[in-house]
Amino acid sequence: MPLLTTTDLEFSVGHQVLLDKVNLQLDEGERVCLVGHNGSGKSTLLAIVEGSLQADAGNIRRQPGIHVASMPQSPLDAAPQTTVFEAVAQGLESVGELLARFHHLVHSDDMDALAEVQEQLEAVDGWSFHQKIENTLTRLNLDGEQRIGELSGGWRRRVALARALVAEPEILLLDEPTNHLDIAAIEWLEQAVLDYRGCVLFITHDRALIDKLATRIVLLDRGHLRDYPGSFSEFQVRRDEDLRIEQEQNALFDKRLAEEERWIRTGIKARRTRNEGRVRALKKLRETYAQRRNVQGSARLSLEQGENSGKIVAELQGVTHGYGDKKLISGFDLGIMRGDKLALIGPNGAGKTTLLRIILGELQPDQGSVRQGSKLQVAYFDQMRSVLDDNKTVVDVVGQGRESITINGKQKHIISYLGDFLFTAERSRSQIRVLSGGERARVILALLFSQPANVLVLDEPTNDLDMETLELLEELLIEFEGTVLLVSHDRAFVDNVASACLLFEGAGRIDNFVGGYSNIPPKRIEAAFSQREKAQQAATPPPPASQGTEAPAAEKKPAAKLSYKLQRELDSLPDTIADLEAEIDALNERSQRPDFGTLPHDELTAHLSLMAEKQQALDDAMERWLELSEQ
Repeated sequence: MPLLTTTDLEFSVGHQVLLDKVNLQLDEGERVCLVGHNGSGKSTLLAIVEGSLQADAGNIRRQPGIHVASMPQSPLDAAPQTTVFEAVAQGLESVGELLARFHHLVHSDDMDALAEVQEQLEAVDGWSFHQKIENTLTRLNLDGEQRIGELSGGWRRRVALARALVAEPEILLLDEPTNHLDIAAIEWLEQAVLDYRGCVLFITHDRALIDKLATRIVLLDRGHLRDYPGSFSEFQVRRDEDLRIEQEQNALFDKRLAEEERWIRTGIKARRTRNEGRVRALKKLRETYAQRRNVQGSARLSLEQGENSGKIVAELQGVTHGYGDKKLISGFDLGIMRGDKLALIGPNGAGKTTLLRIILGELQPDQGSVRQGSKLQVAYFDQMRSVLDDNKTVVDVVGQGRESITINGKQKHIISYLGDFLFTAERSRSQIRVLSGGERARVILALLFSQPANVLVLDEPTNDLDMETLELLEELLIEFEGTVLLVSHDRAFVDNVASACLLFEGAGRIDNFVGGYSNIPPKRIEAAFSQREKAQQAATPPPPASQGTEAPAAEKKPAAKLSYKLQRELDSLPDTIADLEAEIDALNERSQRPDFGTLPHDELTAHLSLMAEKQQALDDAMERWLELSEQ
């Protein structure tokens, strides 16, 4: 018997129909992956299934007693002063309330209240749930004592994921669960879902995750669901065949409609009489044509190839670099040749972005030498989207004052060029602040590919891309004759693009492996991710890519040349830097929400001013830390 069934669900936003008589059945033990273009309504369907959003029409039937838990894309709904442990415990309802209260009382002097809560927990087997929360926090590298208000959007998503997992509901809903997770956390998530006995409905663009987890794939396309049992590879073949058949049928329909339109025109002119039955049939054809929703176009990506760089792109010898006592890179040698496609693999905070900056000459290493090759033209995909000005339009950002874009010698009008990235003429004139995450990613790609380049630096480029755009990006990178430096937690993407991988193994060690992610021995990957330091296990958010550095660790030994006051200042700066980075991440997360552009003008101005103020404070703190640490 199905756990949940939807019948003829309908939902629209304005004139856009997202769900058109959608029928979905979820059975016990199923793991269903929901796929579709960005903006097709996948998250909307999940919200309706969860019960947090009401459909315009249709109904949902659940078995009595069915509990549904979710990890949405939207920010975690928890008070800023709530600890991570307390937020995760909320997923356990009444038992969670007891655990959260116990967690709070442990740090108080009220022994009587603590004893009472302990007794209540023992009566409901609460300690097993307590251990489950602790285990989940450990595997997701979350610090149960940290406050929600101190976390960036990405780390809050980890908390939401932990809260959904510990609840063990009959139906678990996951919306892009791998975003902001490193590979070790993704693989742990895979095993957790495989061990889970309930039904899972999840949205993801991670093809390796789909192949590992999905028992069937459901495609949401132009308001309708199509069911595809089997693997992702089988889904691709059957989907393409279905679209081919649909295109052939549409072509035959269009041909018949054109013939009937010619008949009605020539008939009136020549005979002034009509076959009323044929006229009625023509009207029906016209209605059918008007209601038809054609397949959304695919992005057509092309890259402005720069002139060939020198044969040697970069050469590193004996490079060592770190912050305080933390050694990120130690005695590292590397040669990068023209045409290499190099992926950097390792835990968050291991030093991947730092190494990229050293390779590109943006950061001088503490020791060793770096030599850049000749004729380098570098294009940088920034993970944090920091190059986007929310007040500018898509045309302004990509066109940069140009009316046309030249790609490999061929000129295109800026609106036509943006159409290749699925922006309509109207959407091209929208401000950046109102764009979705997927649209922002496509703006970055459009800007990136409009610049002549022979070296591409891609820092987490796959976040927010739908699978069709992701596959096209892969094809372009494979065919690209220049050099690619890639940081990504998407294993399938790395396998398909990379010719070699650098594995960050901890304590400054970096090893080189020929091939993609699958060519690295699993035990080496497991060892590398298990080496992360205690500082990385805490939920201190990663630094913005625009800074490109990990937050420096505090010096353990006082610098002899510093006064007591200056040493105290130096010791406090890493915490200040981490706090500022967390605040900036939270502000960036808020500004990327779809409703941000609808805020009153004074609130928008205040928000942007605060972002600029925090960024300046971070720059000043980093500069001060470097100044004091060098004395």
